[in-house]
Amino acid sequence: MNAPRLPHADLLQLKRWNTPTIYNGWEQITRRNPCADGFNREETRDYMPQMGPMVGYAVTVVIEPSNPNHRTLADAWLRYREYVASVPGPKIVVVQDLDKPGVIGAFWGEVNSNMHRALGCVGTIVDGAIRDVDEMTNAGFKALARRLCVGHAAVHPVRWNCEVEVFGTPVQPGQLIHADKHGFLAVPAEDESGLLDAARFMDANECNTVIPAARGTSGLAAGQILDQLAAAGRQFGEAARAKFQRDGEW
Repeated sequence: MNAPRLPHADLLQLKRWNTPTIYNGWEQITRRNPCADGFNREETRDYMPQMGPMVGYAVTVVIEPSNPNHRTLADAWLRYREYVASVPGPKIVVVQDLDKPGVIGAFWGEVNSNMHRALGCVGTIVDGAIRDVDEMTNAGFKALARRLCVGHAAVHPVRWNCEVEVFGTPVQPGQLIHADKHGFLAVPAEDESGLLDAARFMDANECNTVIPAARGTSGLAAGQILDQLAAAGRQFGEAARAKFQRDGEW
């Protein structure tokens, strides 16, 4: 990827919404299967939820901390960092840990998170462990991970700039990632250009129809509430169909 495909202003606006809201827009514009593709299939843990969502382009790396033989690749760290530096930011480092599910060592800690922050990375999704959570937070480096651990073991880049699988989901280098405490969405390249408009529209659609209908029920009988909710659901669907030719969630 030679240049980001979206203006940085669009990325900043995407960051204003949580990942489920971005998914709600994405499912209206994608040709992929929104029941199976793009999002994490397994549970993730956001260790810095106070930092809010993160948005960036994926740089990918595979590790196997249990295997010290990888350390014979003497210049692997240098070549891996050269790859990370060559990709325009903001970047999210997506790490596949071959030791899963028995992860024993952390790729991330205070030093590596600061180094990657210097290279334009805003955070990571690692299907393995992290350590130094407070120090990573102080560096402004967000992490979604499987668990915490104490040591780094024999962690070393094994390969990079390749497809990885994290939390049951394949991620390609250069994919736009939106992630927060709910999980992550790896956006197919063909869906990027319409994503912001779709997310903004679907969020407004909820605010204009089903949410006020659900909250504006004071003094109504049960039958009236049910009628009101049904009418709002129809209005929501009509707006989605008019915009995307799809029904939306309701």
